[in-house]
Amino acid sequence: MDYWDHARCSKYYNTEIEIEMNSAKKIVILGAGESGVGAAILARKKGMEAWLSDKGKIKPKYHEMLQTEQIPYEEGAHSEDKILDADEVIKSPGIPENAALIQKLKAKNIPVISEIEFASRYTNAKLICITGSNGKTTTTLLTYHIFKKAGLNVGLAGNIGKSFAYQVATENFDYYVLELSSFQLDNMYKFKADISILLNITPDHLDRYNYNLEEYINSKFRIIQNQTSDDSFIYCLDDEITNREVEKRNINVKKYPFSIKQPVEEGASLTNQELVFNVNKSSFSMSANRLPLPGMHNIYNSMAAGIAAKVMDIRKDSIRESLSDFRNIEHRLEYVATIHDVEFINDSKATNVNSAWYALESMSRPVVWIVGGTDKGNDYTILKDLVKEKVHAIVCLGKDNRKIISAFSTVVPFITEATSAKDAVVNAYKASRPGDTVLLSPACASFDLFENYEDRGNQFKEAVRAL
Repeated sequence: MDYWDHARCSKYYNTEIEIEMNSAKKIVILGAGESGVGAAILARKKGMEAWLSDKGKIKPKYHEMLQTEQIPYEEGAHSEDKILDADEVIKSPGIPENAALIQKLKAKNIPVISEIEFASRYTNAKLICITGSNGKTTTTLLTYHIFKKAGLNVGLAGNIGKSFAYQVATENFDYYVLELSSFQLDNMYKFKADISILLNITPDHLDRYNYNLEEYINSKFRIIQNQTSDDSFIYCLDDEITNREVEKRNINVKKYPFSIKQPVEEGASLTNQELVFNVNKSSFSMSANRLPLPGMHNIYNSMAAGIAAKVMDIRKDSIRESLSDFRNIEHRLEYVATIHDVEFINDSKATNVNSAWYALESMSRPVVWIVGGTDKGNDYTILKDLVKEKVHAIVCLGKDNRKIISAFSTVVPFITEATSAKDAVVNAYKASRPGDTVLLSPACASFDLFENYEDRGNQFKEAVRAL
């Protein structure tokens, strides 16, 4: 039986739905992860003929969701004839644009969109959208924390938590705070943010952008597409690439820059360790010492979140309190344990060079650094001075560590290798001295040895606790 016929004729579908679906769009969803299953559920709820295809194995929880919602699907293969018969395709952000199947869809002029683009059609909620090479998860969670604590009816989605599409299908929020990766932005066309935040741009994921930094920059700047003068754009004035692009582009959006190096008329700045916010003709300040997150990068994150909250007219006292009592996420500079005065920090979410730089910059003790994984075209040059200053031993955690060893062998006296989290922790502990910090901040993706960065971080924590 044809998959589309199955959607119409299955015993699971009642007559009313069958009639509605007979004239509905044929929607194919590629990928059965969080975003794909959420998109399928939303499409089904909107009366479309939804069918999902995953070339790999679908996780049990997503199997159950698809079966509960009576959505037809396949796994272990892509049936191209079914996919190429779609009216529209919703693509997992993990599938690259140059994949053969995506190219065939484009050749047939079949629209390929992201789950975010799809879900945005079915909500009138205010959308606060956050991207950047580094810091976007922390800033997203911090912004959500401020909005939630202020009593707003707000959802958290995008590249974090339950998918945007699933929440649009099952919830009724007035606001969404969305973390958006470049991969998600690439397949967003008519989507419009009410508030867009661009934290920074540093070389990352260049393997997906033909090793062309300009392509990656253009992807990040899609965060402001379709915005008007009634909307807001929050960005880092100190980020060289971002600031250069802002100056050369014609951006017809209300701009709110933030900086730790200079005062700003409208936005946020740092003066004598005071965060100063000037937004909507209203000013307030708070001491940077009240921020619970370490490092200058978290001052930037707090500025961005604070501006977004003030744009939405959240009270000053509420913003101050929320910025002061926020707790960071798992796998981002997460304290694990102290053993014989050796501190262990899990920063597994640092999957690029710039994230690792921020982690190292925030360390106040000598460091044994666990680094490595799947290289994404990394340039370690920007880390050399910081590594020379802070790191006295390196443990490479990856299958191919030649690039890391070559980059740091002249500045770090001790470098060793490991192919498991357990061995990495044992080797790092042996190389440590009382008063040290063992820092897992890999600067690389995790897929050579682990399922994802969460798996890498969890195995690291288990190994620490087993010492």
